[in-house]
Amino acid sequence: MALNDKQIKAFRPTDKDQWFTDEKGLRLLVKPNGGMYWRLKYRFDGKQKTLAVGVYPEITLKAARVAVSDARTQLHAGVDPSTLTKAWVRKSSTNGSTFEDVALMWWNVEAPRWKPAHAARVWQRLKDNAFQSIGATSIEKVAPQQIISIIQTVEGRGSMDVAKRLLQDISRVYMHAIVKGMVTTNPATGLNQITTKVKTQHRPSLPPKLLGGFLRDLDTYSSKGRLLTKLAMKLLVLTFVRPGELRTARWREIDIDNAVWNIPAHRMKMGRPHVVPLSRQALDVLAAIHPLTGHRAYVFPSERGQGQPMSDNTLRKSLQVMGYHRGSDDAERPHCVPHGFRATAASSFYEAGFRGDVIEAQLAHQDKNQVRGAYTHHTMHLAGRAQLMSWWANFCDSAQSGGDVVPLFRQQQKEG
Repeated sequence: MALNDKQIKAFRPTDKDQWFTDEKGLRLLVKPNGGMYWRLKYRFDGKQKTLAVGVYPEITLKAARVAVSDARTQLHAGVDPSTLTKAWVRKSSTNGSTFEDVALMWWNVEAPRWKPAHAARVWQRLKDNAFQSIGATSIEKVAPQQIISIIQTVEGRGSMDVAKRLLQDISRVYMHAIVKGMVTTNPATGLNQITTKVKTQHRPSLPPKLLGGFLRDLDTYSSKGRLLTKLAMKLLVLTFVRPGELRTARWREIDIDNAVWNIPAHRMKMGRPHVVPLSRQALDVLAAIHPLTGHRAYVFPSERGQGQPMSDNTLRKSLQVMGYHRGSDDAERPHCVPHGFRATAASSFYEAGFRGDVIEAQLAHQDKNQVRGAYTHHTMHLAGRAQLMSWWANFCDSAQSGGDVVPLFRQQQKEG
């Protein structure tokens, strides 16, 4: 049963350590000398660990529970609470006064809304670049010049994108502080012009004219690597989802009867559920995969087991094995990456004459009209998208055999 303050005040020391359990892994250790210490048991990276939460009564029962809640938020985001500074324990139930304290308060509010990997990146970015300079500074006393110095230091390493995102993070921390009544101004406001503008670097992709050769190379991949990797790459080409969405696919998301793959919102970049109509060819690939992994949760489980999905580097390495690597001097096998097949498919669709809104819906891109995008249902244009997916699968088959189905689709449009 959970503890209460009356019980805790009645605890008396004995000649040995005593443990009293609260909830969610929180325990109170009563030492023979009368000291009372909060401890949290948790698992991280497969290992049992214990976190020192604080000393009672300095850290009250309520504060200890808030700290546990914060720690579990960090665990969900892939961050080990023991690697953080102790400020989050001291200030877990109070209004922290330093920049780092307030940053943690903001992060704990936002992290549950984000994907775990993104939440971990945001915290690590602040920890690596901002806390050493202004982490211990009062939230009210951080000057714009200090923020400018931090951003310029990051840019001096050549990390232009990190600098831009870091400035956004700092500004959002201050917006949180303003909402909470801790400060009245945001020293990061108006500093966007100090960050160097960087042109977007598109991921290397395969020109559609080389798709046939790639698919013929892929046919022989099982002689170089795992059959499951070959099938994963084939499904990636046919569905052109983001690689992370593919490798974390679960069998329960696949609706064979209705020929759709329902990807839940928490696994999508834009945080909205997404439907992938499955072509006949995609269903054939899934049928070939099922005997291999149908008894597992993930469609593409890790070789190492332990209930994890395929590594994010597996598909990239398979491209290197096939000769599609950085520095390749083979014109027929240029450098490309798994994410690049989205561009290969998209350029083919636009060339073939498909409607832009249908293409963008199937790519699960953010609607440029943010208001409209927020209310767009994930099944929008589903009939047109199913036609697009079927055409793409036929295009891949034709490209692999040396044919071309683009004119055929245009002719069908004219006849329709």
